[in-house]
Amino acid sequence: MIGDLSREELMKKEHDFRKAKRGAVIPQSGKTRITIYIDDDVLQDFRGRADEEGRGYQTMMNEALREYLGKTGHPLDEEALRRILREEFDELIRTARKQAKRAGLEPPDVKGAIARVRAQK
Repeated sequence: MIGDLSREELMKKEHDFRKAKRGAVIPQSGKTRITIYIDDDVLQDFRGRADEEGRGYQTMMNEALREYLGKTGHPLDEEALRRILREEFDELIRTARKQAKRAGLEPPDVKGAIARVRAQK
């Protein structure tokens, strides 16, 4: 009770819910609410990763499903592909050099080999 008014009387004066509808305040277009069962460990992994990245776990799950279905919507352009290949090759070169060093061999001259291949074109 607030002052002389009961909570019901106060609400009636402030709000009229006669035309109100249940459900989401803002409808989601292109999305459907469903109920599914997810294994506890999978859900915990998604929540943990989402927390680390400061993102929503449902968004991450949706992205994973899109990737699985091949519907990422982000085709690789030349720049992205070159960046990925460069990162992979750099890791491969580091690994090869470490293995050569452990085996007591001369580290491979990868950059020299690449230059020779480019010169032959």
